Amino acid sequence: MAFDPAAAIDRFHTAINDLDFPEIENWFAEDATYVSNGVGSLAGRAEIMAAFRRYFDDYPDQTAENSVVETLTPFSGRAVWSVRATHSKTGKPLIREGEETITFNEDGKVTRVEVTDYQEF
Repeated sequence: MAFDPAAAIDRFHTAINDLDFPEIENWFAEDATYVSNGVGSLAGRAEIMAAFRRYFDDYPDQTAENSVVETLTPFSGRAVWSVRATHSKTGKPLIREGEETITFNEDGKVTRVEVTDYQEF
């Protein structure tokens, strides 16, 4: 059965929405990169996971929804999403919309995530 990047993105995002940190970590290749105008450029699974944990400490009530998930190449896909959350310490709401391109290796692990927010947050 051929690898389906769109289906993999759905499963990856489900782990994130469930705050299933062991499963999120399992998705990333050891040498993965994560690039976002919000967090900058992260290198390696450990650095990415540390950033995920910090973010979800601040926004534990995040809800995210995909409006588009599509396959781009046999090992990459794109998701268009919206996020709503409230900062746990300040109470300030966070509203984000954007997209990300996710690249996988032949083992189905995420090797690169490129996030583009549609507006500053």
